[in-house]
Amino acid sequence: MSDLRELYQQVILDHNRNPRNFKELPGAMRKVEGFNPLCGDHYTVFLNLDGDVIREVTFTGSGCAISKASASVMSSTVKGKSTEEANQLFDTFHSLVTGDTSTVDAGELGRLAAFSGVSEFPARVKCATLAWHTLRTALEGEQESITTE
Repeated sequence: MSDLRELYQQVILDHNRNPRNFKELPGAMRKVEGFNPLCGDHYTVFLNLDGDVIREVTFTGSGCAISKASASVMSSTVKGKSTEEANQLFDTFHSLVTGDTSTVDAGELGRLAAFSGVSEFPARVKCATLAWHTLRTALEGEQESITTE
């Protein structure tokens, strides 16, 4: 188990140091800011859709290693997915980091599994889910900013 935990830690550290899709998206169809006042995480998610398919998703901002890694993994995981698939991934990810694994299909986790240890630290759940909540808001197209409070 410690080997698996170490692997997960390496995935998080890699995505924090070398975040994927970490850039502004000029001309984005949707742009939503997300803020976690508890620890200061602040990200902007940029989104382009083709019908209901996510064609491009990027992010900018700053925060702790967990929040940045989560945004990075999220952006690379949902690209090319339908909005329905992205919402299902959000639900799966949220269940995983809150410790409700009864509804989690391990086969669909992929790199998301690296965040399974977050459930042991409830204060970090908002860090891990900030980018996901921001993406969901962007998919809904209703707001330009959200907060975890």
